[in-house]
Amino acid sequence: MKKLMIAAAILSTLAAGAAQAEENRSCTDAAKDKWMTQDAVKEKAKSMGMDIRRIKLEGSCFEVYAIDSKGAKIEGLFNPATGEMVGNENGESGQ
Repeated sequence: MKKLMIAAAILSTLAAGAAQAEENRSCTDAAKDKWMTQDAVKEKAKSMGMDIRRIKLEGSCFEVYAIDSKGAKIEGLFNPATGEMVGNENGESGQ
């Protein structure tokens, strides 16, 4: 029982840390009036060969959920001011 309680505490701490890291993500410091629209970022991602499933604004990043040309799922982070892919949910930098 004690091991189960410790495991639950560790998992809740990790989940809270991941949520906080996502909230603190920053893709740009540009003013919001300089940002591209969701449709413009979607077109930019399509031009990179992505089949877009969903796009949403999270902090100062657009999160693009897509399938790449190889059939792999992508959760890319895009700079809303430039439309450039700056990373992904795995912490890797953009293409």
